[in-house]
Amino acid sequence: MRDATPQTVYLKDYTPPEYLIDNVELDFELDEQNTVVRSRLNLRRNPEIKADGVSLTLMGEELELISVAVDGVRLDDKAFSLSLEAMTINQVPQDRPFVVTIENRINPKANTALEGLYLSSTMLCTQCEAQGFRKITWFLDRPDVMARFKTTLTADKSQYPVLLSNGNRIAQGELDHNRHWVSWEDPFAKPCYLFALVAGQLECVADEFVTMSGRRIDLEIFVEKHNVDKCAHAMQSLKNAMRWDEETYGLEYDLDLYMIVAVDHFNMGAMENKGLNIFNTKFVLARPDTATDSDYEHIEGVIGHEYFHNWSGNRVTCRDWFQLSLKEGFTVFRDQQFSGDRTSPAVKRIEDVNALRTRQFAEDAGPLAHPIRPEAYIEINNFYTLTVYEKGAEVVRMLHTLLGAEGFRKGCDLYFKRHDGQAVTCEDFVKALEDANGVVLSQFRRWYSQAGTPVLTVEQRYDAASQRLDLTIRQSYPPTHRDVRVSQEAGSRERPAPNQPVKQPLHIPVKLGLLAADGSAATICFNGASHQEVTLNVTEAEQTFSFENLPEAPVVSLLRGFSAPVVLKMQRSLDELAFLLRHDSDSLNRWEAGQQLAVQVIFGLIDDIQNTRPLQLDAVVIEAYRSVLADVDDDLSYQALLLALPEESYLSGLMTVIDVDAIHQAREFVRKTLAETLQTEFRGLYVKHHRDESGCFDAGAVGRRRLKNTCLGYLITLETEDSYHLAEHQFYSALNMTDQMAALSTIVNSQHPAKARSLDSFYVQWRQEALVIDKWFALQATSIMPNTFATVQALMQHKAFDMKTPNRVRSLIGAFSQANPVHFHAKNGEGYRFLADQVLALNDLNPQIASRMVTGLAQWRRYDAVRQGLMKRELQRIVATEHLSKDVYEIASKSLA
Repeated sequence: MRDATPQTVYLKDYTPPEYLIDNVELDFELDEQNTVVRSRLNLRRNPEIKADGVSLTLMGEELELISVAVDGVRLDDKAFSLSLEAMTINQVPQDRPFVVTIENRINPKANTALEGLYLSSTMLCTQCEAQGFRKITWFLDRPDVMARFKTTLTADKSQYPVLLSNGNRIAQGELDHNRHWVSWEDPFAKPCYLFALVAGQLECVADEFVTMSGRRIDLEIFVEKHNVDKCAHAMQSLKNAMRWDEETYGLEYDLDLYMIVAVDHFNMGAMENKGLNIFNTKFVLARPDTATDSDYEHIEGVIGHEYFHNWSGNRVTCRDWFQLSLKEGFTVFRDQQFSGDRTSPAVKRIEDVNALRTRQFAEDAGPLAHPIRPEAYIEINNFYTLTVYEKGAEVVRMLHTLLGAEGFRKGCDLYFKRHDGQAVTCEDFVKALEDANGVVLSQFRRWYSQAGTPVLTVEQRYDAASQRLDLTIRQSYPPTHRDVRVSQEAGSRERPAPNQPVKQPLHIPVKLGLLAADGSAATICFNGASHQEVTLNVTEAEQTFSFENLPEAPVVSLLRGFSAPVVLKMQRSLDELAFLLRHDSDSLNRWEAGQQLAVQVIFGLIDDIQNTRPLQLDAVVIEAYRSVLADVDDDLSYQALLLALPEESYLSGLMTVIDVDAIHQAREFVRKTLAETLQTEFRGLYVKHHRDESGCFDAGAVGRRRLKNTCLGYLITLETEDSYHLAEHQFYSALNMTDQMAALSTIVNSQHPAKARSLDSFYVQWRQEALVIDKWFALQATSIMPNTFATVQALMQHKAFDMKTPNRVRSLIGAFSQANPVHFHAKNGEGYRFLADQVLALNDLNPQIASRMVTGLAQWRRYDAVRQGLMKRELQRIVATEHLSKDVYEIASKSLA
């Protein structure tokens, strides 16, 4: 264990910093193994804190100290002390500002954890969020210490011709021995987690943007030379985001220069460092033949997300890391709005809801559940979670729903005006929305502090005599029980855990529509007014809402737009769901009706499988899908989503005891039966929309590709010569990655005789493109066909696999353990042993990535007794390992608790 008593940090223990840093001057002598850092910190006592002592403690890890001085006087060994995580200077001035100067040495090449300053290929770059700056030099590494940075980088000109940091370039020059230097200055105060530097042999793709006030902003994207031709989409996405933020939120960029750098080795997706965003190459590089339509959409979304952070994260940042959702939940909501406006709002919303219910709801239901504003942590890197990000965005979306678009914008305007240049809390955000709109959101605040997913149970009663519909809505909140300490088998150390056996009712906005028997919208008479749609404010444990003047029993369309992140329980017949699938005017609820129709049928088949009864698909489902196939829809991407069956991971979340084999068998039976029964319709749509539109990314072209590839996915289940020919012909003739990958996916997930040849051909064609080879690994790791585990083991030895590259680890180990339930959860436990082995190997290389892999075992209690025992054993093996990182320990021990 790295630390015999890892410290738990609690929100309740927050205190403001004793000292503040006004200005920072950093000088770097860059070298891949021997970088020297000189820092000059201008400090003063925080006037809001009563002085309790005269010492100063600065955080620092894995640093070699050369010297430290206070006000120019070098300190001897008796004047300060060092620990593994900090430097304490025994005495500093209390009644005036003072300067601390530190010189230290670091080894970027040895930094495989990719936190602080590290080497990516031949490039030096940084990642400082959340606590990486302390691996660069000693500092007050906390987000509520905001300072102005001036940074000078010096390096060999041949090895590092490009030297970048935050802010604006203010000076540069040449030195002897082929060395050069560049100075950067950021005029805006920022916490050190937003610091960045990049040095390397990079090419610049340049453009400009003219703001709404007429200012010209230089835009620069830096990539390695062979990637210059893959930056056009990223650049256009940046300009789209800048314009959208001006038009939607009135927010203008504040520096003269905006830079993006794409790096191969990155633990996250991207980082919003002020003026110098550092991106995983996956979210910058795109060309029609190397990136899919989904890649193009994700790139625009992530580019937008990091740009939007300039205000919701940088200009206004979080006071402490418990407030992480303040910047991330808000900014995810903003990037979801942006992506919806740029593509199809209906499709974007469905994709977001599907991901939330499949993955975040599982997090809420398991041992790693936490509120969007956590109460405690051991390792903050473990709280960059779906709950903080995705559920956090849903909480912001509910505020938008409750206040309306105009009211929400008023609140945001006040928030940015009131808190510009400050480090604040989630409470400050809600308070600004309240003050701007003259409302009280006291009950709504519970969303920030209560863990888990609320359940809404709905009963409807229609009285024909009074022509009244009564809807009774009960909200319940499963308790979150945790022991105070980890169980004996996981170790006896204290760990953070929300213990919420009783939870208070929430304020839940529920959007409602009513449909008449002919499928048209029924008028809703509610609170003395007539509506086509209303938002019900559910605030009590049980409430009844009444609707008058309904001459016939309507069909209820509830939780429209997924207006709250809840589980909805409501009795529906297959016929009623099929009716909603045909007629509901709310695009999300129409899709949801199809999903629940399939869920009911699949769970009936699961019961048949478990009781060894013959399988038969209900005709209602067949006719519902026939109707969707016959639709003439302008949004073909939406039509493709209507044809998609619920994912196995979503179905798993609905079972008390997960039966992975029965889920897979039942879902595949539905898929194949639909393909057999509706073969003519699927093939007809495929032929109708199969054309080469490479390089076209308008809604029509994207929709045609998405719909035809959905049809091909059904047809391949027939395992016929015709379906084999369609897939192989598309694979070899495709001129865009969307069609080539879709065809290869169908080949890999079938008995296609050309499978091995196609995989080899793809690898040879794209072996120089790392991001494409990531797809090649992931496709094989997620195959539903037999012998997949043996394939994964073989791929671990492939010359293109590298445990030090996070993208490659995610594409093979992550894809297998998190996106291939039928093989990962093999009853012999081989998948569990494999994952634990890789987690322990990664623990020494990259604890952040290792801890994210552990989550594949976290839900062990949801499975049958045999699988429970096998998963539990591997978690115990992980926790018992010597020198385990805090990152891995926290996730594994919580999973066992």
